[in-house]
Amino acid sequence: MEWERFFVPYQQAVTELKVKLRGLRDQYEKEGKNSPIEFVTGRVKSKSSIEEKIVRRHLEEARLALDLQDIAGVRIMTKYVEDVYTVVELLRDRTDFQILEERDYVMNAKPSGYRSYHIVIEYPVQMYGGEKKVLAEIQVRTIAMNVWATIEHDLRYKHGDELPAEMAEQLTILAEENFEWDQRVSEIRATE
Repeated sequence: MEWERFFVPYQQAVTELKVKLRGLRDQYEKEGKNSPIEFVTGRVKSKSSIEEKIVRRHLEEARLALDLQDIAGVRIMTKYVEDVYTVVELLRDRTDFQILEERDYVMNAKPSGYRSYHIVIEYPVQMYGGEKKVLAEIQVRTIAMNVWATIEHDLRYKHGDELPAEMAEQLTILAEENFEWDQRVSEIRATE
């Protein structure tokens, strides 16, 4: 596979989505309103990560654009849990991409304790040869959820994707405590 060419539309999609979503944040600030978006990050999955998924999931290179929904990934961080859903509504109202799938891991955490709201979109990228639609994943989560997910991912990577049972259990407990903290912060906000 010619990886450099393969990545071009995904890199463009991530760049454009970050600009557009950061623009939403700026619009709120210019109007003197609290933005539900704290910050936006994005990345294109690395070649090595894709190759690992090809082996692990028995994927065909010719079908990667269809079978991998997160080659292009954008994360939107919020301060509060309720802002996750405000951002989701903002995304649903957009006309510059089509939402294909939504998974609410905020209120329905994974067994590990992981929480985030995932939206798979089809995003049209304008290439010199015409429009190319690519799949991208937008994850919306609180800053606290992001801290937990970042640490859990780092520890999982260091242990070859299999965490020792005791460590996994401790991380699940921390995830629940983290979510309780998120909910308490929302309650405090509601009393303003």
